Amino acid sequence: MITDVNKNKHFSADLLKNRTTQDLLDELSPDIQSPYTRFPNGSDCTANAINKRWQHLTNVNNENIEHTASLFAGEDLNEYAANIENCIGTVKVPLGIAGPIRVRGTYAQGDFLLPMATTEAALVASYHRGSVLIAKAGGCSAMLMSEGVTRSPAFAFETIANLAIFSHWVIINKEKLSEVAKQTSNYCRLIDIRIAAEGNHLYLLCDFTTGDAAGQNMVTIATQAICEYIIANTPVQPKFWFVEANCSGDKKSTAQSYTSVRGKKVSVEVKIPEKLVKRFLHTTPQRMVDCWQMSALGGVMSGTMGVQGHYANSLAAMFIACGQDAACVAEAAVGITRFEMCDDGALYCSVTLPNLIVGTVGGGTKLPSQRACLDMMNLPKENQARAFAEICAAAALAGEISILGSLAAGDFTSAHKSLARDR
Repeated sequence: MITDVNKNKHFSADLLKNRTTQDLLDELSPDIQSPYTRFPNGSDCTANAINKRWQHLTNVNNENIEHTASLFAGEDLNEYAANIENCIGTVKVPLGIAGPIRVRGTYAQGDFLLPMATTEAALVASYHRGSVLIAKAGGCSAMLMSEGVTRSPAFAFETIANLAIFSHWVIINKEKLSEVAKQTSNYCRLIDIRIAAEGNHLYLLCDFTTGDAAGQNMVTIATQAICEYIIANTPVQPKFWFVEANCSGDKKSTAQSYTSVRGKKVSVEVKIPEKLVKRFLHTTPQRMVDCWQMSALGGVMSGTMGVQGHYANSLAAMFIACGQDAACVAEAAVGITRFEMCDDGALYCSVTLPNLIVGTVGGGTKLPSQRACLDMMNLPKENQARAFAEICAAAALAGEISILGSLAAGDFTSAHKSLARDR
């Protein structure tokens, strides 16, 4: 985390512009003298509990907070009790619909609406344009290639020799560990255990399937049970251990995204005839390939993880609308976009996303608005989460096509000006 000397000089001068060095030291020193008032906490979402919290906010601020009614108008929020603590109301995010997008997938078959919750003007319009173009081209092919949710418990030993004995025991008892995991859930299944060692530290990368649930909590509970069984039965005791040691890639972009899977790995592709590119995007396939090549190199030069334009836009909007864990966008928005010219002059486009942590049951998916968004997508009755993952990947593809088309046509700035600022 390096700051160049000119910026650092300017920032340092600004820090001391209206302060002495002693003032700065005083401001940044711990304060254990001022009174501290705790916020009324708890998971109770009754009107009475929420009103008490609002009263506390009013007392702390010594005035009524503006727009309180837009956050809480006395409604019964008990439906949210399992999803939030210290509840004071709800935040409304505009919800739009893009599409329908036509998906010819291994689990998603048909035309699907894309619910998108966002405050960014022009975003829904862009994904709508890409979705319509894909549909006019006959739809995109989508294939779910792999799935698995990982937890990475880690164990510390006195010596490498002890680590070796321990890891060998884990390997030969993998089936028993699978049985232990199965007892924690009707849907959680341990499918693999990968091993990573560093000195006398051992990381177990436990891979699970979780049915139609995203499964983050499910795999944590299963991993805890596995670790407890290991500790009770292993011939070598570790000095200490942790149920998660940050080797799983949970909620962060990592290089192992490209050698493994976290959630669901999906690839989608579409071939768009030249006449459709010209009609909908006002450019040519060749110019779009030129734009993709230059942006791919720009991404490499800036050190991005993967090659893509803006996966996070569609994933964040759909995750919020459909009750997913929005923080998982940090890992879900990793992948590769590729554009190529076809021999017949058409444009080939593909997107591969290896970390789609999505589900259609549990978590935020049971909340009323989020459930309604999932219902309006008309997902198949079987393998809903897999179908939803393929649709999310298709949406990302629509966004890549639309934004690169806009950049290639030279109307990226004017589109944002007319749809965002000027509107």
